[in-house]
Amino acid sequence: MPGREDIRSILVIGSGPIVIGQACEFDYSGTQAAKVLRQEGYRVILVNSNPATIMTDPEFADATYVEPITPEVVTEIIARERPDALLATLGGQTALNVASDLARQGVLQRHGVEMIGAGLEAIEKAEDRGRFKSTMEEAGLECPRAGYARSMGEALAIAREIGYPVMVRPSYILGGGGTGIAVDEEDFLVKAKHGLATSPVSEILVEESVLGWKEFELEVMRDRNDNAVIVCSIENIDPMGVHTGDSMTVAPIQTLSDREYQDMREEAIAVLRAIGVETGGSNVQFAVDPATGRRLVIEMNPRVSRSSALASKATGFPIAKIAALLAVGYTLDEIANDITGATPASFEPALDYVVVKIPRFDFEKFPSAPRTLGTSMRSVGEAMSIGRVFPEALQKALRSMENGHSGLNADTTEEALRELSDTDLGRRAGEPTPERVFAIGEALRRGWSVERLSELSSIDPWFIDQMAEIVEVRRDLEARPDDPEALREAKRYGFSDEQIGYLLNKTREEVRATRRDLGIHRTYKRVDTCAAEFEARTPYMYGTFEEESEVVPAERPRVLVLGSGPNRIGQGIEFDYCCVHASFTLRDAGYETVMVNCNPETVSTDYDTSDRLYFEPLTVEDVLDVIDAEQPEAVIVQLGGQ
Repeated sequence: MPGREDIRSILVIGSGPIVIGQACEFDYSGTQAAKVLRQEGYRVILVNSNPATIMTDPEFADATYVEPITPEVVTEIIARERPDALLATLGGQTALNVASDLARQGVLQRHGVEMIGAGLEAIEKAEDRGRFKSTMEEAGLECPRAGYARSMGEALAIAREIGYPVMVRPSYILGGGGTGIAVDEEDFLVKAKHGLATSPVSEILVEESVLGWKEFELEVMRDRNDNAVIVCSIENIDPMGVHTGDSMTVAPIQTLSDREYQDMREEAIAVLRAIGVETGGSNVQFAVDPATGRRLVIEMNPRVSRSSALASKATGFPIAKIAALLAVGYTLDEIANDITGATPASFEPALDYVVVKIPRFDFEKFPSAPRTLGTSMRSVGEAMSIGRVFPEALQKALRSMENGHSGLNADTTEEALRELSDTDLGRRAGEPTPERVFAIGEALRRGWSVERLSELSSIDPWFIDQMAEIVEVRRDLEARPDDPEALREAKRYGFSDEQIGYLLNKTREEVRATRRDLGIHRTYKRVDTCAAEFEARTPYMYGTFEEESEVVPAERPRVLVLGSGPNRIGQGIEFDYCCVHASFTLRDAGYETVMVNCNPETVSTDYDTSDRLYFEPLTVEDVLDVIDAEQPEAVIVQLGGQ
């Protein structure tokens, strides 16, 4: 059936200024929603205070308000515009909190505005830590032992009953703000006080610590007929205790058995049913004890989140667009998959590649700040990479960070690691910091066992073993420097020309020339949502080293646009804005546009922003290979920042 005919106009609330934990992923989601709702004939009213966003451009909504996102301001907009519905699930925690305030104050009821996507009851069940726990228990789903408190006295009594260490989780917060693990009562008094002050409703959940457990996320979509799909499964490489936004992650999940995954899948869908999210996307997080397999539901977001952007770009499944259509009455089986053109949105995505996300930190701007990662998010951006195997994807992601690393060591940055004593190296391998993965790589080069490093770091042995494979390929290349097969294998494992040059005492250019002479060329595969079961219509590409390339000939002259890579302090969403407008303008001028970027949060990496999208690192090697494949008329470099 078509979208709801009793709704004519929809107010979409954005996420406001970029802060840690809430970045340009909500520009991507708001832009997708505004476009599709207007295509469906709805009048779209948009409120957002961030002028650097694509979504605040006049052509994306019928009425755009660049105003503070506060209950008072949004109330005035509602009184003026008289929307029939309010969609708050695409604007992050800011939109959700403001919409909840408007509902509680009676503003929406007074003006006849319906909350679509997720209602107040569902939001409160998910965001109120105490209600969430009781709802999960009623549904037969296990959560950590916990109690919620609104005062220091209540909090202290709960902590003493559970026993230390305990986790402090404030209600209605963003990016893990105010959370923390307290190891003793003195530590707890500080963290509980901070948590109560951070929560806008002065409420915290005090729960048993699951520090060191494995962490998983499932991105779920559900429609009004109770159809549900898992869009993407994500596994955190770092264990519980590191905020998921600060953790390296991989999709799909790598270390669960099929039975364990299917059980988790069923529980994730049960969470949405219990919370009452009738339409749209939600993110459900689990912790699993690596020793016993005990599985706990940690939390869920009843909205599109940072992980939703990653899941969308990892699979090609346009989560925000489909969430908006579900909110106005469509069902999953009625929505076509734009990537294939042959399958509906109820067709669960399948991946025949591996995706790795690595967060970007800017501690260099704050040299006195501690670098140890914890439960409060500290990263300012992220990069995503795609490879045929995990080692390739990991190395591509590491060199996408633009922080001097060309992959898992094997470059000039490893020289400082070589000088460390075994004691210092072990401490670095065990401490959760942005540099831990490189310490693990050096320890493997020295011959440390997988088991020893897994015990030190609490990282699953499978991931350490995969890093060990990278080190083995490195050793093989060093032992056989003139063997073409050793070079080919190194490229398949994600080694850059820069790394190979470092290992063989050659320049990057010499390595590139050698492999080209040997016929070792990068090939490009399509992201198609269905593991090649159906042909993909959209050229959404990633590079690897295989025999067949899926790049198709151009029909018009092409222009290549270089994106800005991961967000960082001083280089953010404003450069994505410029790149997106360049792509739109060039397309209007009759060119085929080719975008190269590695930032999963952006509008520029949406599958339909450009004619062709390459999800690749922004390095000389990777960009030159795209140029070889596409043969563009020109390359635009000045719009993607430094």
